[in-house]
Amino acid sequence: MATDLIEIDPLEPSLDALDRAEAAIRLGQVVAIPTDALYALVADPFDLRAVRQIYHAKGRETQRPLPLFVRDALMVEELAREVPSRFHVLTRRFWPGPLTIILNASATMPLRATGNTGRLAVRQPRSRLVDELLARMNQPLIATSANISGLPTCRSGIEVFGVMDGRVDLVLDGGPSHGVGATTVDITEPTWQIIREGTISAEEIANCLN
Repeated sequence: MATDLIEIDPLEPSLDALDRAEAAIRLGQVVAIPTDALYALVADPFDLRAVRQIYHAKGRETQRPLPLFVRDALMVEELAREVPSRFHVLTRRFWPGPLTIILNASATMPLRATGNTGRLAVRQPRSRLVDELLARMNQPLIATSANISGLPTCRSGIEVFGVMDGRVDLVLDGGPSHGVGATTVDITEPTWQIIREGTISAEEIANCLN
């Protein structure tokens, strides 16, 4: 596939860039975008062709679930089998922001998008670009890191283009990203667990939940 590159202002994304990205997602394509953390690949989690393309683009093992961007905590109610009180405690404190929360998925989520695990990882980013795309699509979006699996996440649109040219359909280049990456916490078990520590420390999570 040929990969297109568009320069954008992440704080004031142009209508043309948003239109292009929305159209690509609706066609089942993969789009790389800047976020409040690092660059991410977004696509439609309910389009199995798009899900396959994401796994192919990253060279990712298909048994690993794909994280999702959501517009707010309310959107999660339709995606999760249950939403424990700890979820609301965490989202009131850290959303929008760099915290990904793992929950058990409801039957509305395609099993393939969960890596056949039946679990999902959700985050509401602090990003106007992402919020605009979520509002236009009126649904969650796959939001996995923009990289080949096992390699560092790309920190600019140009880097994404260089690494993933021919693997993704569109790159929105918002310049360099200086983020550390999101923290991931699993709250599916009685005892919560940090899966990946990023911007938000384990101590901050513990202080919030305890």
